Amino acid sequence: MKIIAIGRNYAAHIEELNNERPSDPVIFLKPDTAILRNNDPFYYPEFSNNIHFEVELLLKINRDGKYIEKAFAGKYFDEIGIGIDFTARDLQQKCKEKGLPWEIAKGFNGSAPISKFVDKSKFENLNNINFDLEIDGVKKQQGNSGLMLFDFGDIISYVSKFFTLKRGDIIFTGTPEGVGPVEVGNKLVASIEGKKMLEVEIK
Repeated sequence: MKIIAIGRNYAAHIEELNNERPSDPVIFLKPDTAILRNNDPFYYPEFSNNIHFEVELLLKINRDGKYIEKAFAGKYFDEIGIGIDFTARDLQQKCKEKGLPWEIAKGFNGSAPISKFVDKSKFENLNNINFDLEIDGVKKQQGNSGLMLFDFGDIISYVSKFFTLKRGDIIFTGTPEGVGPVEVGNKLVASIEGKKMLEVEIK
């Protein structure tokens, strides 16, 4: 399986990082070794001193497909979850300044904690899903799928032009505003519609 992530998909987050608004979805990949499951702790890596949290809704692909038309994109996922895209912001900045790829800042071990997935039928409207992230009991990020620049259908259709989607693949759909650094000892709790789905301790 592979992890496909979408960057710059919420306007307010683009503004807070002073990035350019994209005309198409921004895609990057994480290896499967980035995944943390079962609320396992995240161990702060020695190669960075500026790890940021980015909470995101996740889609789990349920069948193989490529060149998928948006009208049929909904048939390619049945489940939704939540995850955190940990980013080594200092490494990312160094790579950007040199015009280099920045996979090491996004795809390092443990950089993708994910929750269990729930059937999408649990949600009345996929374009109106609320989600949030709390750190040590303080809400840091709050998002709604209706605020995405590119919705689930857009993402699946666009990604499938370049990468064949395989059953079990996971798509990170972008983060809202409010990203920031984590510290050893922090406890992160991610929720969908008020229900706690993911808990990660920084060690």
